[in-house]
Amino acid sequence: MATSIADSPVWGALLAHVDEIKRLHLRDLLADESRCASLIHEVDGLYCDFSRQNVNMETMKVTLTIVVNTMRICLAQSRSMASLASCGMDPAVHVSHLPQPTPPPTLHDVCSCFKGLLRQLKSSRKSRACLAVSTLMPQRIERCCTLRCVLGATRRSMTTARTWSLLFGRHVGQQVLDKIKWFSERVREGHWTGVTGKALTNVVAIGIGGSFLGPLFVHTALETEPAASLAAAGRQLRFLANVDPIDVAASLRGLDPASTLVVVVSKTFTTAETMLNARTVRKWLQKHLGERRCRGDDCVARHMVAVSTNEKLVTEFGISADNMYGFWDWVGGRFSVCSAVGMLPLSLQYGFDVMQKFLERCCFRVAYATVPTTVSALSKFAPHVQQVSMESNGKGVDLQGQRLPFAAGEIDFGEPGTNGQHSFYQLIHQGRIIPCDFIGISCSQQGVALVGETVCNHDELMCNFFAQADALAYGKTPEELHSQGVTQALVPHKTFEGNRPSLSLLLPECSAYTLGQLLSLYEHRIAVQGFVWGINSFDQWGVELGKVLATKVRTTVADARKRKRDVTQADGFSYSTVRLLNKFLQSPVKHSGCAVMNFIKFMYG
Repeated sequence: MATSIADSPVWGALLAHVDEIKRLHLRDLLADESRCASLIHEVDGLYCDFSRQNVNMETMKVTLTIVVNTMRICLAQSRSMASLASCGMDPAVHVSHLPQPTPPPTLHDVCSCFKGLLRQLKSSRKSRACLAVSTLMPQRIERCCTLRCVLGATRRSMTTARTWSLLFGRHVGQQVLDKIKWFSERVREGHWTGVTGKALTNVVAIGIGGSFLGPLFVHTALETEPAASLAAAGRQLRFLANVDPIDVAASLRGLDPASTLVVVVSKTFTTAETMLNARTVRKWLQKHLGERRCRGDDCVARHMVAVSTNEKLVTEFGISADNMYGFWDWVGGRFSVCSAVGMLPLSLQYGFDVMQKFLERCCFRVAYATVPTTVSALSKFAPHVQQVSMESNGKGVDLQGQRLPFAAGEIDFGEPGTNGQHSFYQLIHQGRIIPCDFIGISCSQQGVALVGETVCNHDELMCNFFAQADALAYGKTPEELHSQGVTQALVPHKTFEGNRPSLSLLLPECSAYTLGQLLSLYEHRIAVQGFVWGINSFDQWGVELGKVLATKVRTTVADARKRKRDVTQADGFSYSTVRLLNKFLQSPVKHSGCAVMNFIKFMYG
């Protein structure tokens, strides 16, 4: 049996079909109203218009065949992995040529198989990497099945609670959620105070990557939502990710240490940037709050909590194990916004009830994307999707370590509202073809209408939302330009080829509930892509090399500053890097000879 999807007959059929579909322009495809109707679906209030994609119903048929084929392979792998794990063998090493099961598996088959697999893999530490993939696989396969629902084959749905109940049992994660609810309510109601007795109304969340981008996206979207904004009245939530001292200053500026709670988010509690920032903010708290104690607790115990899996390092840092909020240590940061990583700081800001609505719709499913182009409330969504997509699927080899015979992964970027029109839209209209996602909202969080204006502000924004998708699809022909009296010299410059695909998503509103839908949609699309391509969407080895080299550079820079010497190639760097490092080291250093705390003292007195 083929080990790569590219070796399968269904993949060959898709490639042959692509050659056929390329001969059709979107002008022609959009003229077929029955085709358009079949590619427009509304699921739980989310309106999905796929009609401006370069696809017809044959495309969808071939694609679904690939998805079903992938599901069969995943189920066969899960059975083989379970067998290997029971024999004490690492499934990640020994899974290879696997038979295809018949008949096609049902969702119940998939869940039952993986439930047994999890019991076996959880007992083996060496199978953790495989566990991360196998745990998420059944959820993603279930989403593949539900793609049929989106395309109109069935209206059957499944809630998160039921899916997780099938896979892990009813009470998985509930203890952590209950703990978050209890703590966030005590803080918000003033029962948990700082060492001076002041209520903790300011929260600084320290984390980087997935520990930062996902929660920031949700926070930015909820800031201007009326119900969430009311729940957050009198409170502040700030994020500290970058290790640059300027970021430390910005995140602490104007805050009263006596009313500040710090949430340190690090799965291993060893992330270099996060831990340096945590130590810096800890010093800030200790400097201002001194030896004060509350109910026997010092300022670290009352003003700092952790989201981590490493209890030993958390307690060594000074944070009580009682104030640590855990999650599975194989959950990747970019997929963790629904865990304590996002739920703790966001519940502290908006209340647990608001965030519970967000969780309710994180079971939502559909697929597709590339350039998220959004309203301002979703301005941090593009950076979050950028990380989830590019870190998950930016791979060059498959699960068996073989080079992929095709390019995997996307380059994701985006801007809110009409900002993109004055930035990169020139490229997507007349440069290279870049598929786009347009995300709009029917009802704005903030209504503004000026007397005498033709339309209100939100309608003006949405007029561009509708226009851009058609402009990309239809373009403008030389004949149309000639009929409008455009001079021949300008015709080539004003011609738009069109035939540029896009997806339009229309949400009824931007709320915690719809944010859960949107986040789930994109996460599931990315995971399903990874399973179809046969790659591991849950590792990120490409991130590690830079970290390792940074450790080497850090050691050299520290030694060069201490000994007031130049870096040489004997330090193990190339000629270009040596010159660049010495240029940096020879520049005036304002913090030379000073502790980091002197910088904060200068900023805050």
